[in-house]
Amino acid sequence: MTTNGTTPILEVKSISKSFGHVRALQDVSCAVRAGEVTAVLGDNGAGKSTFIKTLSGVHAPDSGSFLVDGEETRFASPRDALARGIATVYQDLALAPLMPIWRNFFLGSEPTRKGFLTPHQSKDIVVEELGKMGISIRDPEQPVGTLSGGERQCVAIARAVYFGARVLILDEPTAALGVRQSGVVLKYIIQARERGLGVIFITHNPNHAYPVSDHFVLLQRGRTIGDYSKDEITIADLAQQMSGGAELEALQHELHTVLS
Repeated sequence: MTTNGTTPILEVKSISKSFGHVRALQDVSCAVRAGEVTAVLGDNGAGKSTFIKTLSGVHAPDSGSFLVDGEETRFASPRDALARGIATVYQDLALAPLMPIWRNFFLGSEPTRKGFLTPHQSKDIVVEELGKMGISIRDPEQPVGTLSGGERQCVAIARAVYFGARVLILDEPTAALGVRQSGVVLKYIIQARERGLGVIFITHNPNHAYPVSDHFVLLQRGRTIGDYSKDEITIADLAQQMSGGAELEALQHELHTVLS
C-alpha cells in the first residue's frame, strides 16, 4: 500500500475485538486521510459492522492501537468520537420521516457551539448546506420522508459535515438504493472528499466503491485480506478478491447492464 505521506486523521493498527469466544476482528489496520475516500469492503460476516462500531466508539478494541491525528486515543462512547470529529451515518439514517427536513437536520443538536437558532435561521442554513452538496430543496418544511432514498442519505451526510465531522463513516449508503439514487449518493461522497473530509465508505459492492475511492481495505471473516491504493488494483481484481472468479463474471455482466 502507498500513502500520500500526510498524517492520517484516523488510524487503527492491528485492532482485534472478540465477543466471548467469537473473534469478530483480528489484527485489522486502516488509515484515513483528509481528502481521501477509504472503501472497506466485505460480504456479510466479514466484520464490517464491528469495525464501524469500533471506529465510532460503540466498542473498544481488545488490543491494537487507535490514533487520531497521530495521537493514541481511546473512546468511551460515540459521543467521544463525535467530539473528535468522527461521525457515522448508519443505514437507518436516524431521521424522523414525518418531521420537516430542517428539524431533522438539527435533531438532537439544537443547543450546540453553533448557538441557538431561530426556525428562520435554521431553514436558511439547511438550504445553504444542502445546496453545497448539490441538493436544491423547494421547501425546508417538506417532510424528510418525501425525499428519495438518495436525498435522505445526503441530508444525513450534510448534517454530519455541518456539525464538524472530519471523518465521515458511511454504513452501506447505497445498499437499498437503485442505480440512479446510488449515483446520487456516490456524487455526494466525492463532494465530501473535495471538501477535505476523510471518508470511510463501508460497502459490499466493488462497482460502487471503485469509482469514488482512493484506497481499499478488504475484510473477510474479521481479517484484512487486502490493502491497496487505487493505482495498485483494478476493479476486476478487487471484485475477484472479494467474490472469487465464479462470481466475477456475474458482476461484470451486472456492470455492463447498468452502463448500457
